[in-house]
Parts: sequence; structure tokens; C-alpha cells
Amino acid sequence: MVVATATSGMTTEELLALPENGMDRWLIRGELREKPMTVRNRIHCRVTTRASRFLDCWLDTQPEPRGEVLSGEAGCRLLRDPDTTVGIDVVYISANVAARESDETTLIDGVPILAVEILSPSDILEEIHEKIAAYLHAGVLLVWIIDPYDKTVRIYRPGKAPEHVNVDQELSGEPHLPGFRVRVAELFV
Repeated sequence: MVVATATSGMTTEELLALPENGMDRWLIRGELREKPMTVRNRIHCRVTTRASRFLDCWLDTQPEPRGEVLSGEAGCRLLRDPDTTVGIDVVYISANVAARESDETTLIDGVPILAVEILSPSDILEEIHEKIAAYLHAGVLLVWIIDPYDKTVRIYRPGKAPEHVNVDQELSGEPHLPGFRVRVAELFV
């Protein structure tokens, strides 16, 4: 549940200057969202690791220049004026976006090609839908919402109806992740 909403117009720099106090925070169109920090359980961590691993293995097969796969609530500023800045469980960023960032950066300033969210028991549907809408509005080409409890993946693309795949099916990254395919069941081993 969203606990507080600040005055519209907050910048990413103001967000990052807030004290660390056990709150998850993000900006949607300059508005602060915050809630008590999500405690990620073993299931969430395992699925994050599996998704990152499959994406990394796929990336190793791609020609240079390659992008990067990042995980662990990768901070991304998706839009400016007003800012939309979020933490994403797993992202794939293009080589161009990766080249603009230093190794010391704590925030990706650009839109990923893929955003992956792994659901936690404390996630609220309204917040997830708001993030999906923000990702698509910013230009993210592919969004996967992985549900480790139902063992399904919902796939979102701009301008298209969501797709739903289960453990008996395959998850594809086409056309934005050429050649990426994995059996959904493999995410939950």
C-alpha cells in the first residue's frame, strides 16, 4: 500500500537525498511513492537469480556491442520533468544506455529494453499496475511480471494486450531479445 504521496514535482536528486529509514521509495511523474521496505524471501531471491542467469547466458551469445543485465532493484530514471525513477528487480539495458553510465553509478539514466518484476507476498496489485503503466509510458519495450506462487509470467508490450504463460509454456524475448527462449518451469527450479 502506498503510505505517502509528496507534492508533485519531486526530482530524482531529491528522492536520492532522502534519509535511509527502512522505506522503499520511487517516483512516478514526480510524485513520491513509499511503503515499508519489502522483505524479499528465498523464493523471490531464487527467481531473481534464475531470471538474471538465463538473461546473462543469452547475452553472452549476442554480438558486440552488448547491453547489460542488472538485478537487485536496479535504480532507473525512466523519465525527466517530471521524473519517474524506480527500482526494478531485473533489467536489460541496451549497449548505448550502458555506455553512458560509469561503473560507479547508482542509477541508470535511461529506459531499459526489458523490465522484470518478481512478485512478493507484500506487493499490491495497484502498485504493480502503476509501475507497468510507467514502464510502458517511458518506452520500455518488454515487461515481464513473474509470479513465483502461481508459477506464471505476464508479458506486456506497448500497444498490445498482455500475454500470460505458465510452466507448460516457453517465455520468449522476441523480437527485442533475439533468440531468448526459456521454459517457464526453469525459472522456478
